[in-house]
Amino acid sequence: MINSSNPKDCNKSLLVINRANPSEKNNQTIRELMSSTVVTITPEKTLYDAARVMGEKHIGSLVVVIYDTPVGIITERDLLDTVSSGVALEKDWIGGGESLRDQKVDSVMSCPISKICVSSPLKDAAKLMIEKRIRRLMVCDLGNVVGILTASDMIGSLPRVDETMKTWFEVDYFMTKKIVTADEKTLVDQVAIIMAKKRIGSVIITRNEKPIGIFTERDLLTKFLAKGKSLIVEVGETCSSPLICAPIGISVNEAATIMGSKHIRRLPIVKNDKLVGILSARDLVEAYARK
Repeated sequence: MINSSNPKDCNKSLLVINRANPSEKNNQTIRELMSSTVVTITPEKTLYDAARVMGEKHIGSLVVVIYDTPVGIITERDLLDTVSSGVALEKDWIGGGESLRDQKVDSVMSCPISKICVSSPLKDAAKLMIEKRIRRLMVCDLGNVVGILTASDMIGSLPRVDETMKTWFEVDYFMTKKIVTADEKTLVDQVAIIMAKKRIGSVIITRNEKPIGIFTERDLLTKFLAKGKSLIVEVGETCSSPLICAPIGISVNEAATIMGSKHIRRLPIVKNDKLVGILSARDLVEAYARK
């Protein structure tokens, strides 16, 4: 059960979820949580091709294959980094320079791909993600690729915390306390540069210095890159709003339940209706790895 705060008691652009009963779906296995559909692309395809497929499938990565053999992975972060470096959406026939429509997948893909056995404990997957600083693992069974496991897949799998340890697993200890913001009038291309430079997946959007929404790398992918839409647009017109938040002091399990039920990967944390941090799916994976 999820309880929302009284909207009269907070900024109308903030939707504060006070409490959530932790999910009973804990102790799940990698096989139960992974996506068994592995979407692939070949190295000679363009970055626009990759963005279009990811956008259509609503996924954040593609496995790069040569003759059905995995050789790398391309992610929404790779596309964010590429666009922020000055690569245009469309080719400039006058000014020159590369665009997403002519730069190839093999120029930005990561390799080799980090793998885990389907029978491994889920905690091993969490530890590997933290160790490698990644959000995705290729799942294998007897040498064959059988799925992809992401940090988001693991959101609902956190085991319950013993009451004696609950204080140590409040969101306060795992959230990022430095919040990056951008005014609603900022252009999307500039927000993309901010995310790439700071190596973050989201920016809080403000109006008169008050938060009104969030813009993520997934928004950049699905709303712009996959559609070939210009980034010269005010971010306030396309950010997600209202901003779904949770109060300081809730447990990581409660936060995971909120994120899972709202289908979000980032949860801003508030204290007295003021943002004090942001919790990501990867932060939850770190909490899992520590348990």
